[in-house]
Amino acid sequence: MEDKVDILLTTYNTKEEYLKQQIDSILNQTHKNFNLIISDDCSPNEEVRKILKEYEKKDKRIKLYIQPQNLGCTSSFEFLLEQSTADYIAFSDHDDIWYPNKIEKSLLIMKKKDVDLIYCDAKQIDENGNILHDSYLRYKNMPILSGNNFILPFSRHIAIGCSQMITKNVKEKMLPFTENTFAHDWHSTYIASNMKGIYCIDEPLFGYRLHGNNIFGGRSFKQNMEIWKKENGKSYSSYSKYRYKVITETYLAGVLMCKEYSKNLENNKLQDIEEDVVKYYKKAQKSTFLYLPIHKYFKYLYFRGIKKRAFKEIMILHFPLLSYILFIFI
Repeated sequence: MEDKVDILLTTYNTKEEYLKQQIDSILNQTHKNFNLIISDDCSPNEEVRKILKEYEKKDKRIKLYIQPQNLGCTSSFEFLLEQSTADYIAFSDHDDIWYPNKIEKSLLIMKKKDVDLIYCDAKQIDENGNILHDSYLRYKNMPILSGNNFILPFSRHIAIGCSQMITKNVKEKMLPFTENTFAHDWHSTYIASNMKGIYCIDEPLFGYRLHGNNIFGGRSFKQNMEIWKKENGKSYSSYSKYRYKVITETYLAGVLMCKEYSKNLENNKLQDIEEDVVKYYKKAQKSTFLYLPIHKYFKYLYFRGIKKRAFKEIMILHFPLLSYILFIFI
């Protein structure tokens, strides 16, 4: 008998076409033994709730919860994790397209490699489903990792949630969320790396949609910069606020979240290194013109395949004034 998998999906004012494509692609998985647990986060658009209720009536594997008030993305996934009972759990966005073997292959590799978290590559698609990039991991210069006991799952975001499958053991250690839990997928990756480890399937198993309402992960650095400049101007003061926001939300908030969990680890061999990573980000955050210890970037953040992403990160973290000149005017 197939192993049971809980697929967790949170919705909020999703474009109706995207929502149907996402749910249909899940229902058409080659692995059939799953529950699709959906939490609608109090969508103002009644059509979204209508569509969800229709799907729930059509397929007994769907369990729908309509929230009476908006919880936000992180709390919505906490709620869904609390409803899950299966031994294996997959996170889903509300607007992607899963390829038919996503669950089957993720589960097969997870059991074969005997790890607590699997993540996979994706093809980045546009609003109409056209392929923009054949490999999201390579387009975004993301790490392709396997194993455990390394610093990267602590120091940076490794794997987007919609690419992940985790074990029930990881879920139990994730709950309950705290006020420092801001990214469930960073949280899950760090926890799994301190258990049996993680493994990347270097193959696209879904289409990851890029559109104007992406919460995280889809847009490039240049696209984010253009949006910021349009909304906040090109002054150094504006850029300094952007840089502070980037360091805080992209790096520091994640390591503080992981650090809070690491206090519960019985034998954390990386404790001293993790504390230094936190100090590294805090000092970079406060720097105004120059932050000299570049060697720490290569010690804590660098990985094979990072390519041009390393230059951008080094400029932001270590050369505030120079990065302003380069990114604003070039």
